[in-house]
Amino acid sequence: MNQQRNGAVPEQVDIAIIGAGVGGIGLAVKLRDAGFGEFVILERSSDLGGTWRDNTYPGCACDVPSHLYSYSFAQNPDWSRTYGKQPEILAYLHSVAQDHDVVRHIRFDTEVLEAAWDEVSRRWRVHTDSGDFAARILISATGVYGGAKFPDIPGMERFTGTSFHSLHWNHDHDLTGERVAVLGTGASAVQFVPEIQPRVARLLVFQRSAPWIIPRLDRATSRAERALIARLPIIGKGLRGSYYAAIEAFGLVGFIDKRFRHPYEAMGKMQLLCQVRDSTLRKRLTPDYMIGCKRAIFSDSYLPSLTKNNVEVIDDAIAEIREHSILTRDGVEHRVDTIIYGTGFEVPPAVQARIRGRDGQTLADLYTTRPQSYLGATLAGFPNFFTTLGAFGAVGNQSAIYMIECQIRYIVDALATMRTEGLDRVEVRKDAQEAFLDEVNERSARTVWLTGGCATTYYRTAEGKNAGLYPNWSFEYANRTRRFDRDAYELGATDPSPAHASVRTH
Repeated sequence: MNQQRNGAVPEQVDIAIIGAGVGGIGLAVKLRDAGFGEFVILERSSDLGGTWRDNTYPGCACDVPSHLYSYSFAQNPDWSRTYGKQPEILAYLHSVAQDHDVVRHIRFDTEVLEAAWDEVSRRWRVHTDSGDFAARILISATGVYGGAKFPDIPGMERFTGTSFHSLHWNHDHDLTGERVAVLGTGASAVQFVPEIQPRVARLLVFQRSAPWIIPRLDRATSRAERALIARLPIIGKGLRGSYYAAIEAFGLVGFIDKRFRHPYEAMGKMQLLCQVRDSTLRKRLTPDYMIGCKRAIFSDSYLPSLTKNNVEVIDDAIAEIREHSILTRDGVEHRVDTIIYGTGFEVPPAVQARIRGRDGQTLADLYTTRPQSYLGATLAGFPNFFTTLGAFGAVGNQSAIYMIECQIRYIVDALATMRTEGLDRVEVRKDAQEAFLDEVNERSARTVWLTGGCATTYYRTAEGKNAGLYPNWSFEYANRTRRFDRDAYELGATDPSPAHASVRTH
C-alpha cells in the first residue's frame, strides 16, 4: 500500500462517498439497510445538507411540493407548507440522518482535493485536507451544480459598494433604504426579489431574458391536515402520487411534442396578464422562447413584486460596472449601493476536476468534451466509481430526490452483486455507454430543450447538444435502474495474485 503524501499510511475504507447532501444521506441509509456498514462520507463543510445548508437567501424554498421532495422511505407528515422552505428542509435532512444513524459515518471539514484510481491496488486514492484514504469504491454525491457563477462584466472589481452572490448571502448587511441591483432572473432571484422588495428604497432588476413564471399555488398547511396525514399515511402517499403525476406531465412538453406546450404557456401568460396590468412592463416580462426550453419557475409573488413603485426592470445589456453604478449599453448610468448576483452556479462542480479515472482524465475533462455517463450512475474509464445525478441522470420534469433514489437503488444493487460474486472491479463497457449516449442524443434532437429558441441554458451545451437531461419519463428510468444490469459491465473477480484477471460476463 502506497503511503500518504506526508508519510502516513492512508486510512483503508471500503466505500467513500463525497458529499453529505441529499444524495449522500440517502446512500448512507440504503447502504446500511443492505448490510454495508464500512463506509465514510467526506463532507467539506462542518454540517450536512448540501445545497440546503449553503443557500440561505431570503425566501429560499423548494420548487417541488414537499411531499414529493422527500425520501420515499422517510415521509414527513408535518410539512408546514405545500413547498418547504430552506430551514425546514434542512431540519428534515438532519432528522433523517439522526434517525438512521448516518452522522457517525460523516467526516466533517474534510474536502476532497484529489481522487485517482490506482490500477495496481484496485483502490481509489483519495487525498483530502484532513488526511488520505484508500477506498475500494468511490461514490460522488455532490449534485449537479457547484459554486457561485459570476458574469464576465468589465469593472466588477471596481465597485466600492457591497456585492455578493445569492449563494453567499450577506446576512450582516442591511438592505433597508438602499438602492439595490439584482443581476439575473433565475430561480433564486425569483424567490428573493419579493422578499427584499419591501425593504429597499429602489430595486433594479437586470434581466437578460424573461423567465416563464407558472402559478405556484403555495399555502400553509393546517394542524388538522398534518394530524390527518400523520394518522392516515395513505393520504400522504396519495398527495405524493398526485404531485408526481402533475410534475411528470411536463415531460409532454420537454421531450414528447412541443405542441403540448400551449396549455402551459397559456397558464403562464394568464398569470402574467392578471398580475401585471401595465402593458409595457408585461411585454418586457413576456418570454421570447418556448416554455421548457429552460427551467420554468413556479412563483405567486415574483411578478406582483415587479409592479411596485420602487422596482424597475432593466433589459438593456450591462456595459460595465463602475465604482458606484452600473452602466448599460444604452448609455444610462444606474447608481446603486448594493449588487446581488443571482447568476447561477458552476456546471460541472469544481470537485469533478479533481476525480481522475483509469486513463488520467478527470470527470470535468470528459464533461467539457461531451457530457457522458451510463444511466447517470457510472462512467467508462472510472472503475468502481458511481455517481448520483450524473450526466443524463437528471430530468427536467421530476423531483431530483426521485431520480437520486433510483440511482441509489442501482448503486446498492451493484455493490451487492460485487459482494455476492466476489468481484473487486466493476466498470461499464465503453460500447454499452456509447449505445446509451446514442439513444439519448437521438431522443434529444427534437426536444424543446434544444429547439425551443433559448440563447443560453443549463439544458444544452455550447455546441447545441443535450447537456445532461434524461430525455424520457422518470418512471421509465426507474424501471431501467431497478436492477444492476451486469451484462453492461466489465467485471473483475477477486484474485490475490498480482495480476488481476478481468472477465466480461454476458
